[in-house]
Amino acid sequence: MFNKRRTLTPRLDRGPLRTMFVITSMPVGGAETLLVNLMRRLDREHVLPELCCLKEMGPLGEVAANDVTVHSGLIRTKCDRRILARMRKLIDEQRIDAVVTVGAGDKMFWGRLAAWLEGVPVILSALHSTGWPDNIGRLNRLLTPMTDGFIAVAAEHGRHLIEQERFPEEKVNVIPNGVDTYRFRSLPDSGLAVRAKLGIPALAPVCGIVAALRPEKNHTLFLRAAALAAKQRPDAHFVIVGDGPERAKLERVAIETGVASSTHFVGSRSDIPQVLSAFDVFSLTSHNEANPVSILEAMACEIPVVSTRVGSVAESVNEGQTGYLAEPGDADALSNHWLKLFSDRTLARSLGAAGRAAVEANWSLDRMVQGYERLICDTYDRKCPSVASGGSKVVEQASRTTAER
Repeated sequence: MFNKRRTLTPRLDRGPLRTMFVITSMPVGGAETLLVNLMRRLDREHVLPELCCLKEMGPLGEVAANDVTVHSGLIRTKCDRRILARMRKLIDEQRIDAVVTVGAGDKMFWGRLAAWLEGVPVILSALHSTGWPDNIGRLNRLLTPMTDGFIAVAAEHGRHLIEQERFPEEKVNVIPNGVDTYRFRSLPDSGLAVRAKLGIPALAPVCGIVAALRPEKNHTLFLRAAALAAKQRPDAHFVIVGDGPERAKLERVAIETGVASSTHFVGSRSDIPQVLSAFDVFSLTSHNEANPVSILEAMACEIPVVSTRVGSVAESVNEGQTGYLAEPGDADALSNHWLKLFSDRTLARSLGAAGRAAVEANWSLDRMVQGYERLICDTYDRKCPSVASGGSKVVEQASRTTAER
């Protein structure tokens, strides 16, 4: 199997790099939200993004279509081998310069293989988890030599890709997740309005979680901890934001654990900053994570975080400074941390303020966008060695432009 050979034009002598992000679909989720924000913010003078959903667009695909060209429906069945021909045709017709696959599985395999066969000069894979759904299978490992880089979302996640997934260290790039710190900020009045609509008293303690209702997010642990906390604080309320295949099961668990009357399943929401502002504590109880955007969003809204110690969470949730960590499965530790923050509002405000400062310094959306722009442009420039110096100037200009936005 041979790939096409392209003659590359230095970026100083051409337009922006046409960059296709490849994903299965765009349901409401952390990685998908990040991708929408990334594509929206990329500097069109240097990187021109478009989106390829192998299956249906999904709700966030429809949102993305307001800003970028979106392609969908390339794969018809699980064993649809015609996808390779369709992907190659699309890449050729769109004159794609860079392909970035998002997540593992089919999109990581077909996206990279089609890009390599079409001679795409920049081939990258972004991963967002340390387990399912980002397990790397044998076929995907076989494509490592034709991949220019793998993108990790935190330093610990980068080590995971090197030590556990066995990707070459020189190909692993850490670009921390980022959030829009203007949109995600403390909105006390909006938080009170959300409480009122949910029937939660203004002064009642509230702990909430924002996560798709999927098994790996382990909402059952959240409800077990809620039941323990409610024994000491019967006035507490618990808010579950998100939707997914586990909803019916979790509603039954809420009944079984005795917290159904104080637990609010609110589904997917577009007003996440307002909903977060109704919380006193944000908690994530996942079995596995990398650098969850929901935690960063809560911190940006000045809400203290209590999470299971998984993935790279300890890089953002600094024990005793921006929140607290519990071992996976430890409902007692989670509920005890919630109760401490419920009873000490001064401590909760202090942790929340420190969390906001940490996000502004380390996990802003602009920093993430700048990281992607640099990686895509630098990778292309390395394929044009005769203009390395000129190319670096363009990259520096792109970084300055991003930093100023």
